Amino acid sequence: MRTGKAIIEVENVSCRFGQVTAVEGVTLAIEEGTIFGLVGSDGAGKSTLLRMMATMIPPSAGKVVMGGLDAVGKRGEVKRLIGYMPQRFGLYQDLTVDENLTFFMDIFGIPRAERTKRRERYLGFSNLLPFADRPAGKLSGGMKQKLGLACVLVHEPRILILDEPNNGVDPVSRQEFWEILLEMKRSGMTIVVSTAYLDEGEKCGRLALMHRARILAGGSPDEIRSSFASLEDAMIHRIEETDGALARDNVKS
Repeated sequence: MRTGKAIIEVENVSCRFGQVTAVEGVTLAIEEGTIFGLVGSDGAGKSTLLRMMATMIPPSAGKVVMGGLDAVGKRGEVKRLIGYMPQRFGLYQDLTVDENLTFFMDIFGIPRAERTKRRERYLGFSNLLPFADRPAGKLSGGMKQKLGLACVLVHEPRILILDEPNNGVDPVSRQEFWEILLEMKRSGMTIVVSTAYLDEGEKCGRLALMHRARILAGGSPDEIRSSFASLEDAMIHRIEETDGALARDNVKS
């Protein structure tokens, strides 16, 4: 359910690793109950930005506020609000689907009285109940991603952060994964997802195009598309325009 209130605020945030600037001067406000997409090429800074939201690394400058809490100063409290699924999510390949889910319920301290209900819910709508006794290492790529999502969701976070969750996954599994995300959005969850697939970008309520550590454009898919034939055309144009301007500035200097 959308409230019109920003649940995530990124205020002029930068992140540097030595001489390398991964994120530069990014400002975002993400409304509660929406799906917000980050799109951009590899190395654009998307993963670093998401890791700052997920309290994994602190910003070099600026501030990240999650659910009204400073992501650095209130890190422990913020971690209870969020579910974070990195590109290489740590499933235990030798454990079964059920055992992986139980492990994460132990990690999150889910009460015994809640466990059966949550198992039925998250393995149920992921269509994983028939595979509960199968080792995670024997699952297909798409099923592993759905199990990873179920493990992240089991403590029922307010904010879900996903870093290219469908990279390399077949189209049918990607569609099934997005059906789960849309169901979570309808329940009121806020979802931030980075993706290399522009058809997934079309499913987001708001998008930001990231390139060379900066945000080039933001808005709804329709707003970013503007007068272009497709979202892809609009994004390629903005990237080429930025790279051309940088090249001209370098020549001048």
